Amino acid sequence: MVTGHIDPRYGDANATAPGWDDVERRLASAQLYWLVTVRADGRPHAVPLCGAWHDGAFAFCTGAAEQKMRNLEANSQVAVTAGPLGADGWSSGKDIVVEGTAQRVTDEDALRTLADVWEEKYEGDWRWEVRDGQFFELTDSGGSTEGGAQVFRVVPTKVMVFGDEHGQTTYRC
Repeated sequence: MVTGHIDPRYGDANATAPGWDDVERRLASAQLYWLVTVRADGRPHAVPLCGAWHDGAFAFCTGAAEQKMRNLEANSQVAVTAGPLGADGWSSGKDIVVEGTAQRVTDEDALRTLADVWEEKYEGDWRWEVRDGQFFELTDSGGSTEGGAQVFRVVPTKVMVFGDEHGQTTYRC
């Protein structure tokens, strides 16, 4: 089990850290995430995107011509955020940051599982066919994945949770 450590510099050291089960539930239920990648010249690139938390990792996809794909080719280190992201104010809600390495998923069984997770989570708004080691969109959500979408998993190395009375809690995975 992953245990969180409250940083007393940024919150109440006597507060109780959120349980890892709660953190994973929040990651799984988020409808929108922000992915931060690094451009080849070192500048950050942040974009909102749909994705899925499944089996202890965050999964997302990208078209081959998208900026985030070019960034991942140069540097696979990413940060993913989820949560209210300030919508509920400082004293309520939880914002979550996942840090890790984006690793390409090409195994067709793993991709089919992720396609099923996506379809269930987004109630059919995102449906994927799996072939040639990538996703092909069956719905019409835009043209960025035309020609296929590469799928990535981010297994966390560090997770930070902000908000409520605990301030900042860090989980080392």
